[in-house]
Amino acid sequence: MILFPPAKINLGLSILEKRSDGFHELETCMLPIPFYDILEILPANEFSFLQTGLKIPGAAGDNLCEKAFRLLQQKYAIPNVMMHLRKQIPMGAGLGGGSSDAAYVLSGLNDLFELQLSSENLENLAAELGSDCPFFIKNEAQMARGRGEKLTPMNLTLMGYYLILLNPGIHVGTKEAYAGVSPCYKEKSLEVLLENPISAWQDLIINDFETSIFANHPKIATLKNELIHRGAIYASMSGSGSSVFGIFKQEIELISCSEDFKNSLIFNGYI
Repeated sequence: MILFPPAKINLGLSILEKRSDGFHELETCMLPIPFYDILEILPANEFSFLQTGLKIPGAAGDNLCEKAFRLLQQKYAIPNVMMHLRKQIPMGAGLGGGSSDAAYVLSGLNDLFELQLSSENLENLAAELGSDCPFFIKNEAQMARGRGEKLTPMNLTLMGYYLILLNPGIHVGTKEAYAGVSPCYKEKSLEVLLENPISAWQDLIINDFETSIFANHPKIATLKNELIHRGAIYASMSGSGSSVFGIFKQEIELISCSEDFKNSLIFNGYI
């Protein structure tokens, strides 16, 4: 079984309040994009996990793919498997790659061993692994609320638009991202604002992490501004960074872009 866990981008991200459990109440729209890791799962006598491509930091066993397997094995006594993850989505980049990998392990094992778990069951399991993980079970545009696990489908598509995704190789940790935000409720919800034409989004749809992250890492702000200068109808940082993306009406010429722009390019293509 070979699967292709996708990255996601965030269309707006509002930090509404600090919760009593230490998490933050947020609102964001997440959209899968055609930029993938590669995950192979095969039945095996002994469990093994091989990771190639971009190196994932951390001790053996800490990877979310392994945690997803152990979670299902504990609950449903599934047999061992061999997993090979070819990592292509950068870590700490606001693209949800690790969460996507974990969700696809759950879905893949559900199919491989015919567990017949519903999407709701899989989402509940995914929520035990991380806030973004449930989103990747259905893998469609969704509003995420709570700490990111409360999902509502969105009638939103960017099909036919051209996407440029840049990552400057700066790791933005969760602690750093949240340290600089000032939670507050907005006059209009993000869901309502997204009903406006995409041509109006740049003045309406905001990622609350940008102010402090851009102050700490001006290079990220410079990349976003270059996307706008190159004609993006909407550009933003994704999640807590450090990736930024631009949505264009059509393919653009990259030859004249800055060296930082070219060196940061990790995906460009039609959605």
